[in-house]
Amino acid sequence: MDLPLSAGGRPALAATAVPPHIRADLLARAGNPLAPVSGYVYDPAVAAERVRALRAALPGWAKICYAVKANTYRPLLAAMAPHLDGFEVSSAAEADLARGVSPTALLVSSGPGKTMPTLNRLLHNNIGVVNVESRLELARLNQAAGLAGRRVAVTIRVNPKQVEVAGSLTMGGAATVFGLPEDEVPAALAAAAALPNLDVVGFHVHAVCQNMDAAAHAAYVRWCLEWSAATAAEHGVELRAVGVGGGIGVPFEGGPEFDTMELCELLGAMAPPSGVDVIFEPGRWCVTDAGWYAAEVVDVKHAYGTWFAVLRGGINHFQLPTSWDIRHPFAVLPVETWPVDWPRPEAVDVPVTVVGELCTPEDTLARDFQVSRVRAGDLVVFPMAGSYGYEFAMPHFLGHPPAERRVVRGQAS
Repeated sequence: MDLPLSAGGRPALAATAVPPHIRADLLARAGNPLAPVSGYVYDPAVAAERVRALRAALPGWAKICYAVKANTYRPLLAAMAPHLDGFEVSSAAEADLARGVSPTALLVSSGPGKTMPTLNRLLHNNIGVVNVESRLELARLNQAAGLAGRRVAVTIRVNPKQVEVAGSLTMGGAATVFGLPEDEVPAALAAAAALPNLDVVGFHVHAVCQNMDAAAHAAYVRWCLEWSAATAAEHGVELRAVGVGGGIGVPFEGGPEFDTMELCELLGAMAPPSGVDVIFEPGRWCVTDAGWYAAEVVDVKHAYGTWFAVLRGGINHFQLPTSWDIRHPFAVLPVETWPVDWPRPEAVDVPVTVVGELCTPEDTLARDFQVSRVRAGDLVVFPMAGSYGYEFAMPHFLGHPPAERRVVRGQAS
């Protein structure tokens, strides 16, 4: 049986899989033993073009609010902002960041366990819509809104009984902390109607992450619209907003891309009720291809039939492959400079397991990828590292230096 993350001898990526301007930047900084390369490189133009193309293809009734949790690096948010309707935020810090990038953008808030300090900060940032996750949160938000002297638009987050779309994480049709079970929605609507500082404008459903089936995703959106319209009519809600979450996937392990054009064509055949905004909250899909995680190989070792490339980094910088059991391919960038007199260990034409510098066997980023050669001093580069990378890691374990973040712009930037 394969160990977690095992690629089973699948080839590593060629160096040319890393764009020329990213390769040039990394190699120009390599070879300094006192400052090894270790961190993220981003090209904001890649993210900007993805959301621009999506905005152009979506029907006019769709609004795009980037899910800030996927990547909080300000240059990326600033590049995407002109092509977005707003931002989806899940904390006070994300709200501060998004409002700093765009003083007028729509802000939509999600996430369980919103405290009074969080709600106060959301209101300070002129939150547009709060996706409410529980009956208690309704009461808490009503109090915060009263103290702020305003009325707040809310959508009830719904955990449907059944979800006909699949992905790597399921947050609907299952026992999860997110939202209210479908059969509890009527009671929540009745409770909200009695709270003077809340204005129920619709419903929010974010049922799945990392879906790769465009037709299934379109069918899911259609269900969200039909269910919301029927429920609003039954309970006297003036429907003005339906949040359908994110969930559009990316092929971390290779394979075809999610077909956004098919999705947009299918959505174009739908007709939401007049005056209803349909809010999409993509995150991962927007920024994954805009980032690369690169780290210097500080050692190459062999033990009991396995070759290891040890990085100046690891899950303290880039934890996503380990957390999600992704067989995330990487490329080796050869660095010819070896400015010391010590032996230079290498592995040639063998499967290699890429590990980090932490004192735990969990610090494994990739296992059993076939490489033509990797040496101490070379660079290992993981493309598709623009989402859930820097923010998703465990930087304080052992206290090693944090990952660097930098922008490198291509000719199209």
